[in-house]
Amino acid sequence: MSLDTNLLIAVLMGGPGAERDVSLASGQAVLKALQDQGLNAIGVEVSDETPELPEGVGLAYNVIHGTFGEDGGLQHYLEKLGIPYTGAGAATSEIAFDKNLSKVNFLKHEVPTPASEVVDCTHAVQLPKMPVPFVVKPPREGSSVGIRVVKEAGEAQEAMEHAAQYGQELLVEEFVEGRELTVGILNGEIFPIVEIIPPDGDWYDMETKYPWLSGKSGGSEYICPANLTETEEAAVKEAAKKAYDALGIEIYSRVDVLLNSSGNPYVLEANTIPGMTETSLLPKAAAQAGYSFGDLCVKIAELSLAERG
Repeated sequence: MSLDTNLLIAVLMGGPGAERDVSLASGQAVLKALQDQGLNAIGVEVSDETPELPEGVGLAYNVIHGTFGEDGGLQHYLEKLGIPYTGAGAATSEIAFDKNLSKVNFLKHEVPTPASEVVDCTHAVQLPKMPVPFVVKPPREGSSVGIRVVKEAGEAQEAMEHAAQYGQELLVEEFVEGRELTVGILNGEIFPIVEIIPPDGDWYDMETKYPWLSGKSGGSEYICPANLTETEEAAVKEAAKKAYDALGIEIYSRVDVLLNSSGNPYVLEANTIPGMTETSLLPKAAAQAGYSFGDLCVKIAELSLAERG
């Protein structure tokens, strides 16, 4: 379907979570792209969980990363208002955003993923049974917020305490040494794989993803398409699509995968509201597949309206 130029599209950006500044950048980029395509789009900056939308909105374009936008909260809110929205539905958003629930679904559907355990730190911070090295992850945060890599036993307590600030039932995963890859998927179409190379061998954290947030230059290097053998590429794409299907994600997503030296892929998570600036990873991959940034933004809107309009 093609979009009616009279359709009022509200681009929702910001949000109450830790990824607010990144979301504002994504939202402004999407807003400009839609307007450049001749569509009737306006920006709505969201600060709380009961945002006011203008009268007559025919589609809410959700570009709120992390808390509220990516966890099902905004989706439930918009459904009560009867407003169609872009991206994954409320139920699938809840599952994909929660790393513990995602892990359950990955294991159920035999998606290759690192070994893990859940550590309940509700009453007191506990240490995992898993030996080092491991990775500690809050269950319901995005963009690597609160995540720590523990390579020495003496680092474990501080890492668990840090992560526990963001959630109580912490996911602890075995540390997998490998290449960091990400795979964009749009309506079942698998885009070329992006390889992420953090600077100086650093871990791919919030600072190396978004150096501009802290006023720094540089950041990670991105290669698309990733330099993989045909066998490696097929294995990574198969694992990413299997994860996408296991979570039941609608419309689009970006799946993060590690590839070890033996060529085995390990799915980490699926992002249902990935970054959407022109230099973000999903648009980079889409460009290699032949979609301009404007084309990608419009296609997401079209598919979402067909799903919910």
